[in-house]
Amino acid sequence: MLLPHTRAETELIEVVRIADPASHLTSRELTGDTVAIWAEDEAEEALALVADLPSDELYRCFLPGWGIRAHGADDRLFEIAFCFRCHGARVWGPGVTAEQRHQTFDAQSLAARELLSRFRACLLD
Repeated sequence: MLLPHTRAETELIEVVRIADPASHLTSRELTGDTVAIWAEDEAEEALALVADLPSDELYRCFLPGWGIRAHGADDRLFEIAFCFRCHGARVWGPGVTAEQRHQTFDAQSLAARELLSRFRACLLD
């Protein structure tokens, strides 16, 4: 998956559990409850998994259940909502190009399964 160039500035990631998936069809930002904060190695590992997500065919639903907010030293850098059913991702942020705003990913890939597993583990902590 194509990440914004601001990825290198990421210091921490908020893991977001999306309560109202349908709102993300037209929203201008990621909404939901922060369920974990990942910093340092954990944040870098998560971004590496996202970057390793291979593209796939997009299905129709786009009802994301999980998202991330990447933060730098001073501000929010970008946000991504993931729908593991339709293989779609939506990316927001000041450094996000038109090409990056709507992307697909293979939800059955090793990287996607590992990322989803890490998201789900946040609810167990």
